[in-house]
Amino acid sequence: MEDKTVILTTLNEAWAAQNSVIDLFLESFRIGDHTRWLLNHLVIIALDHKAFVRCQAIHTYCYSLVSEGADFHEEAYFMTPRYLDMMWRRIDFLRSVLEKGYSFVFTDADIMWFRDPFPRFHLDADFQIACDHYTGSSDDVNNRPNGGFNFVKSNNRSIEFYKFWYSSRETYPGYHDQDVLNFIKVHPFITDIGLKIRFLDTTNFGGLCEPSKDLNEVCTMHANCCFGLVSKLHDLRIMLQDWKHYLSLPPSLKRLSVISWRVPHKCSLDSFHYDGSPEKSVQE
Repeated sequence: MEDKTVILTTLNEAWAAQNSVIDLFLESFRIGDHTRWLLNHLVIIALDHKAFVRCQAIHTYCYSLVSEGADFHEEAYFMTPRYLDMMWRRIDFLRSVLEKGYSFVFTDADIMWFRDPFPRFHLDADFQIACDHYTGSSDDVNNRPNGGFNFVKSNNRSIEFYKFWYSSRETYPGYHDQDVLNFIKVHPFITDIGLKIRFLDTTNFGGLCEPSKDLNEVCTMHANCCFGLVSKLHDLRIMLQDWKHYLSLPPSLKRLSVISWRVPHKCSLDSFHYDGSPEKSVQE
């Protein structure tokens, strides 16, 4: 964009397959309310060769980030070493984007974009992030952030923060980036560098953990709190159907908020816990 802001998502082979996550992600931009233009500023970062080839077939801007010795082409099972490597590789790459002078919105591909989020972002924040649970205050550190969606301005504060975040993986071995963020968000270093953090309201930036209750206000919806690609795809498709139904309503019924989400469905929150079994899988 004119202010050097880009929208970034990552993609591996598992999510790049035809009729998989990436197709639903791109569809949401096309059917969203004034979101299609944002595709002109979206760069898909491919984590393996097949994802890069598929990206080139369906989108204009693709970037290959294939790591030597790292294989991210399959669905990464939650909290396995490969999953952790993929998450931390992402944090290190995003730091390099900031160092090049680009601000970014990072979005997981299992987030549906229904409205332009930029008018809902906080003007005073260096780093703002969506939440699994929102307490009601954008500066409350008790909010539970979700690393799948954030808007970061490129400046010295944010660059130092991303370096600190990445280096903290050694302080907290075996944890993924989101857990480590939860640990360090109250660290004195954050205050020392003057980083302004804001947490985004689930009213506008919802998810299956805490769905946005008003379709008149929703900007994005994340298929978080969901294990397994099959369940995720099922609920994402319902989400898109619900949005299309909402769009078909006359303005008077839209204002009455007569429609609510039919999800989570297969992504049952009752079963959301990590038990270490290989059947329980998620890409975030």
